[in-house]
Amino acid sequence: MQPTLPSVPASVTHTKMLIDTQQLLEAYVSLRELEQLQEEAWASLGGLELPVFQGLGHLAEALGHAVEAAAGAAGQLAQADPALLVAAIRVAEMEAKRTTPLGQVPRDWRQRCLQALQAGLEQVYFGTTVLPEPGALAEWLKALQMALPAELATAEALVAPCCPPHYNVVQLWSHTLHSGLRRSLQQLLAGPELGAADAFNLLHWALHVYLGQEMMGSLELGPEADVSQLEPLLTSENIEQLEATFVVKVQANVAQWLQKALDGEVAEWGREQEPNTDPSGFYHSPMPVIVLQILAESIHVTNLVSESLQNRVCGMALSELGTFLRSFSDALIQFSRDHLSGEALAPHYVSYLLAAFNHQSALSSSMSVLQLDGVATGVLAPVEAGLDELQRRICRLVLEALQVELQPLFAALPSRQWLSSSELLDRVCERTSRFCRDFWRVRNPAVQVLLAEAERTVVVQYLHALMQGRLVCCSEDERTQAAERLEHDAAQFKELFLSLGLEESAHCTPVLLSVRELLNLRDPTMLGLEVAGLQQRFPDRGSRLCPLGPARGRVPRAAPGGTQLAAGWPTALTPDGPPPTLQPRAGAHAFPLLLPLLGTLLLTPSLCGIKPAPLPLSLHICVGEGRVRGMK
Repeated sequence: MQPTLPSVPASVTHTKMLIDTQQLLEAYVSLRELEQLQEEAWASLGGLELPVFQGLGHLAEALGHAVEAAAGAAGQLAQADPALLVAAIRVAEMEAKRTTPLGQVPRDWRQRCLQALQAGLEQVYFGTTVLPEPGALAEWLKALQMALPAELATAEALVAPCCPPHYNVVQLWSHTLHSGLRRSLQQLLAGPELGAADAFNLLHWALHVYLGQEMMGSLELGPEADVSQLEPLLTSENIEQLEATFVVKVQANVAQWLQKALDGEVAEWGREQEPNTDPSGFYHSPMPVIVLQILAESIHVTNLVSESLQNRVCGMALSELGTFLRSFSDALIQFSRDHLSGEALAPHYVSYLLAAFNHQSALSSSMSVLQLDGVATGVLAPVEAGLDELQRRICRLVLEALQVELQPLFAALPSRQWLSSSELLDRVCERTSRFCRDFWRVRNPAVQVLLAEAERTVVVQYLHALMQGRLVCCSEDERTQAAERLEHDAAQFKELFLSLGLEESAHCTPVLLSVRELLNLRDPTMLGLEVAGLQQRFPDRGSRLCPLGPARGRVPRAAPGGTQLAAGWPTALTPDGPPPTLQPRAGAHAFPLLLPLLGTLLLTPSLCGIKPAPLPLSLHICVGEGRVRGMK
């Protein structure tokens, strides 16, 4: 029955009851009947508004709110009470089709209904109260990974049948979820800085998981759920921010872990026990493996995110490795200072230096694990240079210890004991052999570098000691005896280092034989040719032999001569007390021939980059008779 004017108050009350009890279709029908009666009365009375219709506006607004509320709970209603959802949608659609009387504002319940569908969905998943706390982001993302596809499946199966086709429910759902998630992530990134784990998880999830088949790219959802053409969850600025945050946080952690690894290694150096060994007997420590594992895993995990992040972390890892190598080198220097000064004597000082050789070799041989595919090898150059410098540093420390061992013995050179007997050199070789007895625990090729440098050091120190004083051989027999001693010593040094494992091609004892040839010189006028012969035998030293050239033709021809080897020490190397000297006897003639830096001149270049102390040597050809004088 159509209401009449007297029944309007009762009809208003009844309509309100229908709204309150969520009988939305009945309420809408009743509301429309009342509004039609109002329009008829208004027309018949010439536009006069009757007080009895004053409550219709509030009634219509209440019904509109009820429709919005039902639409906002569409997900739940589609499962629990789909009839209510259908009624709300039908009310909105009927209202949309109604012709609005002139002078009235359209209620536009359809638009309000759609907005309510979106707002209700966003509130469920992205309300401000459900944003993750720091450290809980991974769990929040994992929950969304399960919930969002399930929500889309529910929308397709239950909500879509309750709505007209032009609502495009699945697309509406996917776009709403996407925009809500994007807005929530922007709010999250505008807050406190994320930790490394949260930054990494968000990058990986947003760039790979979200659009993957596990979520929005699932084939089960259909093309309506596609969000790949929408704005990405993270802007390029967001990605830059997260990558920078991750690298900074990880770098701090890596630096801390590497320092702990180094501290643990340094703590071992003062032990009463020798370094640990592997099954092959080589000195071994887990430190290189730990260092490389820390760096390699930091790089490898970024494969899950992006190439840009991987490149950033790789650069960071190489930088931290360079810092670690410098810290390792500094720790070795301090270890050496403390030991040599007596502040903290290490029972197995040399053994732990040798172990450091193996650590350097292990790091050097495994650098490929830090090399990214397709990246130029030049990026490793700074670290490789740092590894080479570390090897040189360790080598220098070992050789300094060897010099300390041999210095008391070489102090007895030159002497009659040395000239007449091999006893002194036997002691030198015995002590050298004892010092080098553990060199075999160093892996190749480092052990060859070490042995070559040890031989080089012994030979150079031998020449230093031999030429501190003056040895004058004033007859052919005396020169022959000195030459034979040099030849014997060269053979003994060679035999020593062959027994220690040095490859024959690396020996540097030929320098002693070269000096022997100068002692055997019978015709002083041939000195220039002998120097030229040295240049030919050591072609890589030709430029350094050039200073010998000007001496050619300056040898006195007056009488048969003797040979005098003499040396002066630089101020910084002058030993305690004046060196033993032997001056030519009165009437003898001599001239100086500078042999610049004999140790550097004739020896193989130092593989460790070790430069011997400058030793300016002089070779004198003396004319006169007499005996060897001034020998200790």
